[in-house]
Amino acid sequence: MDQNSIVLFGIIAVNVLVSFKGFEDMAFFRKYEFHIGSIRAGEQLRMITSGFLHADIMHLGFNMLTLYFFAPIVIAYLGSFSFLLIYFGSLVFGSLLTLYFHKNDYSYRAIGASGAVTGILYSAILFQPDMKVSMFFIPIGIPAYIFGIIYLLYSIYGMKAKRDNIGHTAHIGGAIGGYVLTLAKAPVLLTESLNTVLLLAVPIVILFVLAKIGKL
Repeated sequence: MDQNSIVLFGIIAVNVLVSFKGFEDMAFFRKYEFHIGSIRAGEQLRMITSGFLHADIMHLGFNMLTLYFFAPIVIAYLGSFSFLLIYFGSLVFGSLLTLYFHKNDYSYRAIGASGAVTGILYSAILFQPDMKVSMFFIPIGIPAYIFGIIYLLYSIYGMKAKRDNIGHTAHIGGAIGGYVLTLAKAPVLLTESLNTVLLLAVPIVILFVLAKIGKL
């Protein structure tokens, strides 16, 4: 097993071990989950540890499968160190955006690697925008850049509608992190794939416009 594989499977292993500990130990789960009241009281470490906890096996499996399929693309282009930078950077971006939008909801809780994984997904799309992506709810493959735009627009809708328990804000924050950090590490994309870069920025711009006019 090479270094890149060790890094990827290491991240997956930590997610699995921490999540299973959380499944079995509610005190552990509550201590390390994302909780606005606790974070504002000084427990900022939760903004990272919550990214390794999951609600159940399906939640864990979906995130780890997504990471397994898209992380190798990012690693192939940037290497394992930059992959880790984007993974953890996206996790933090997701937590920061969630804290910003929910800062006055002291009871707000969240868990999951979705922010970090979405950042890796968005990074992979920047490198291979035309690859085909299919998910459970999309039976046929569609170009990755279209999937990325639709996914974030849906996340903005979910964030605004507040009709489920999904951490849509973390998804968006993670995508922003993956987008910004990937362009910082590979600025050549701004010239070689400018159309993709601009298209993927559309839902991010929409988010901040809606926030500015008070629609979120």
